[in-house]
Amino acid sequence: MTKNESIPVRLIPLGGIGEIGKNILVVEYGNDIMVVDCGLMFPDDDMFGVDLVIPDVQYLEDNKERIRAIVLTHGHEDHIGALAYVLKRVGDVPVYGTRLTLALVEARLREHGIRLGGSARVISAGDRATFGSIDVEFIHVSHSIADCVALAIDTPAGTIIHTSDFKFDQTPVDGRVMDLRRFAELGERGVLVMLSDSTNAERPGYTLSEKVVGELFRDAFRDAQGRIFVTTFASHIERIQQALDAAAEVGRRVAIVGRSMENNTRLALDLGYLKVEPGTIVDLDTLESLPSNRVVIMTTGSQGEPMSALTRMAMSDHRRVSIVPGDTVIISASTIPGNERMIGTTINRLFKQGAEVIYEAFSGFHVSGHASQEELKLMLNIVRPRYFVPVHGEYRHLVKHARLAQEVGIPRSNIIIPELGDILEFSQDGAEVAGRVTAGHLLVDGLSVGAVGNVVLRDRKLLSEDGIVVAIVAADRSRALIVGGPEIVSRGFVYLKESEDFIDEIKSVAFEVVEKFEGEGKLEVQSLKDRLRHAISSFIFERTGRRPMVIPVVLDV
Repeated sequence: MTKNESIPVRLIPLGGIGEIGKNILVVEYGNDIMVVDCGLMFPDDDMFGVDLVIPDVQYLEDNKERIRAIVLTHGHEDHIGALAYVLKRVGDVPVYGTRLTLALVEARLREHGIRLGGSARVISAGDRATFGSIDVEFIHVSHSIADCVALAIDTPAGTIIHTSDFKFDQTPVDGRVMDLRRFAELGERGVLVMLSDSTNAERPGYTLSEKVVGELFRDAFRDAQGRIFVTTFASHIERIQQALDAAAEVGRRVAIVGRSMENNTRLALDLGYLKVEPGTIVDLDTLESLPSNRVVIMTTGSQGEPMSALTRMAMSDHRRVSIVPGDTVIISASTIPGNERMIGTTINRLFKQGAEVIYEAFSGFHVSGHASQEELKLMLNIVRPRYFVPVHGEYRHLVKHARLAQEVGIPRSNIIIPELGDILEFSQDGAEVAGRVTAGHLLVDGLSVGAVGNVVLRDRKLLSEDGIVVAIVAADRSRALIVGGPEIVSRGFVYLKESEDFIDEIKSVAFEVVEKFEGEGKLEVQSLKDRLRHAISSFIFERTGRRPMVIPVVLDV
């Protein structure tokens, strides 16, 4: 591709910066836009009632006629989970991904009534694709899901490497070692800028190989006297493969329980990503006839999700499987930030049911899919980019990664730690933050997208902490008279039957407001509401130190 030093390439992160998840990057050159990933993240504890968090893609919607492709690096939810919502806003755009990635995407899109059809473009590592003035090469990397690719993006301004999520696994389960040679070749040729995964930038040393978990599975499956339950991410096909291999080796049979685990296992078997000894996978009815020391149940619920199979088992609420003393439960997954309370509750309930629970903090039954510090430095040394942008992590991860880059010799002036929406411009002449676009997050609440904002969340938080007090007044607006009330109704604040005296005091405060208002000889409804709210809120705070939501209601009779 002919170099053009005068026109910069623009990189605009719309997600995945200062946060874990919600990864999405805009690559823009001239009139051409390529989007890398469309991920979601799960809500924080204080996002009451919110189901998912997705990126704000207003910039893409405003420029949808310029979008040439959406390229997906792998099939994790934090990279593909928002695709349905994005496609609804930008229209029919070609979507590129590996075979497993697109299979997972299409299964998810069907839930939204969307079919990619001819828009799906299956690629493999080593392939290239061209989107106007942007040329992309796909490079195999190791991660905690099969078919993950990094991107070498050629533009007239220079070459950009996007590492995707990766680690240096020297003994991968599928035998496909990361393509270090290609990264080195690109580094020799010259890389303008590299964006690299920062998730484990705080962790010293190297990340262990996935095969370590397989060895632990074999030992546990051999030694356990009762049934074994294994829960992991449903997308972690290599982890599922190792559990199946270990079960076959020690003569245990495996049942798959949980919708997402069943769907992904079936999909991976159909596509050839899972290879299983005949007779290893059986249905639950078959397990009931086997001795407990020949049983393994693979299930969903590694994050303590309320409706997952393992959580329902822990609560004795699963219609077909119960936890009994002598069972061993292996939680083979890391806890996603924000899910600590849910998974902790599930673990406690499993112990109460009499199970032996093996979980990440003490077990070693999970290894990360992300590079640790020495691997991050190795990637920097292999590629030797002119400019470096840490991505995929909270702000402290980005800073730690930037410091690692400085340790291997990249000047601090050539490292940019971006904010969401920053327009990063790179050329042979230099790099700069050239402005900002709209960026942030949208909250998904049921079928509603973006309707829940900070004000609604604040109200939900208030309701969850201090409850609600409703003051009801009936008014005849035509005669400017208060004809009924005030009546006080409370929910989540005090128990009415045991607090009648206190409720009467609140009613007296409201009555004083109404009397003074009537004495003014006019009826302005909003003014009456404001006075009632202020008087009742002040009284309650003085008496209790609490601030319930106070809602005055004026009924027109």
